[in-house]
Amino acid sequence: MTDQPDDLRARGRAKMQEVYGFTVDDDHPNSGIPFVEETLTQVFGDLWSRPGLTVHERRLLTIGVACALGRQDILEIQFSSGLTIGELTKEQIDEIVLHLAYYAGWPNGTTALQASIEATRPKEAREPA
Repeated sequence: MTDQPDDLRARGRAKMQEVYGFTVDDDHPNSGIPFVEETLTQVFGDLWSRPGLTVHERRLLTIGVACALGRQDILEIQFSSGLTIGELTKEQIDEIVLHLAYYAGWPNGTTALQASIEATRPKEAREPA
């Protein structure tokens, strides 16, 4: 790609907003940290912005990997973001959790269940991060 870093960063911020419903602006406390900058430019500006898969398809892949790795934190973010932007319904998340329990193992399915419960709670009732 011929994108300059600023172009990748801008595209990354736009894609992060599309995927999660929020982004890291220049005045965000973590702006400028190398890991965060690579996340914006490479993960969202490049990988999530590639043609060939929709955001929804990429989200489902990410959910599957996060479940297989037992990463409740990532599952919560993906479920919550999917709900927030209207990409997933509670019923779809329930089906995703059940499907993954069979393919990723029941213990990892339990982790996905816990993430789904947390993600579908009203914001005021969620555990503090």
